Parts: sequence; structure tokens; C-alpha cells
Amino acid sequence: MSTFDLTLRTRVETAPGSDVWGERVARETVAASGTAVLLCDVWDDHWCRSAASRCAMLAGRMAPVVDAARAKGARILHAPSECMAFYEDTPQRRRLREAPAVELLETPLPLAEPPLPIDDTDGGCDDLPACPPYRAWTRQHPAVPIADGDGISDSGTEVARLLRQEDRQTLLILGVHTNMCVLKRSFGIRQMLRWGFRCVLVRDLTDALYNPRRPPFVSHEEGTERVIEHVERYLCPSVLSADLC
Repeated sequence: MSTFDLTLRTRVETAPGSDVWGERVARETVAASGTAVLLCDVWDDHWCRSAASRCAMLAGRMAPVVDAARAKGARILHAPSECMAFYEDTPQRRRLREAPAVELLETPLPLAEPPLPIDDTDGGCDDLPACPPYRAWTRQHPAVPIADGDGISDSGTEVARLLRQEDRQTLLILGVHTNMCVLKRSFGIRQMLRWGFRCVLVRDLTDALYNPRRPPFVSHEEGTERVIEHVERYLCPSVLSADLC
């Protein structure tokens, strides 16, 4: 049986109420047959030019990781939101659309989650001047191939149905943007946790949409890292992509 040896990173408060958080690392082996890898909004383009450039670079790094995870037996799920028309007649799209209905019971998230540590209320574009928002995406980035046995959906309900059908309880999530779609989509971390799935963020294959000219006035890279740490504190652990290879 193929497995993944995961090094799971979380953040824990060193003393109650101290607001001082330390890194905690745990190692765990999980069966590939009980695992899925979901690519969140790895679009072919974005209205923010710098975000589009970073996503293209991430997509090139994702491709070999996805291939390795697939070869081990993980189910690969592609979730480019608002692009389902592009894939409507493909078997990968039908696989998710036709997954049998199951009962999905929501439970409260395990911890009270405070606001995110970055201000993204301006849309997060770090170009100067900021780019005007519009729907730039039409499909998933072509740098990440979609194999015959993969699935395609932008519906959390469809994703959850397939995971239940195949008894896959661990969902590894990569893609963009960490502070937005990765957390907030119907197939994102918060909702999948509510449905009882175990989520894990692949922290070196994600990117925030954050403008350093907004609080807390740190670099884009630091802003992304702060969002990752927020996820590790309040929602779910993270791993490095090497754990899937």
C-alpha cells in the first residue's frame, strides 16, 4: 500500500492568553488511498498582473508534485472556479458532477478564528497602480496536466460527495489565494472542515493576494507567511510539497 509520510506543522500558544505561538511538528504516515489533492483556483490568468505571474510559477512547480501524488494513488481534484463550461463534456467533470448524493452534516469549526493578520480589503493587488478587477480566467493553468482519472469541480458539495464515496478523509489543498479562495470557497478549508474532512495546506504551493501598502505593511512574502501561520494556528496543519513526492 502506497503512503505519504507527512511532516505536519501547526502553531500552539505557549501559555493560555499569552499570544505567543510556537511551532509544533508531528510526523504521520497516511495511506494514499485515503487521500485527495485539491488544486484551488490555479487559473490560466488573473486580473492582478503580479498575482498571475506568481500563479504561473506555482503551476510549474505543482505539476511534478501532482504527478507524484497521483502515481501513489491519491485522487487529484482540479477546482478552477467559474471555469466549468470549459470542461463540461469531459469525463473528469462528469466524474464529480455524477458522484452519488450523500448526507453531509456540518459541525462547528474546532476553534474560534480571529480575523486574518493582513488587510486585503483593497483586493490585494500589489501592482502599482493597482489593476482593475475583471474575470480574467477561462480554465486551469495548462502547466498542470489533467489526467484521465482526475476530477474537476468548483462545487464543494460535489467534492465532498466523491470523497465520501471513495472514503478519502484527508484533503491536501494547494493553490491560490491563501487568504481568499483557499479558505472561503465551498471546497475550501473552512467548509471542508465543517463537513468533517481533515484538511492539510501545502504551504510552499500557495500564495496570498496581499498588497504590502496595506496593514501590517510587510512584504508580500511575509504577508503570505502570516496567513499560513494563521491557518496553522486556528484551522489545520501544513506540509511541504516534498512530502507528496
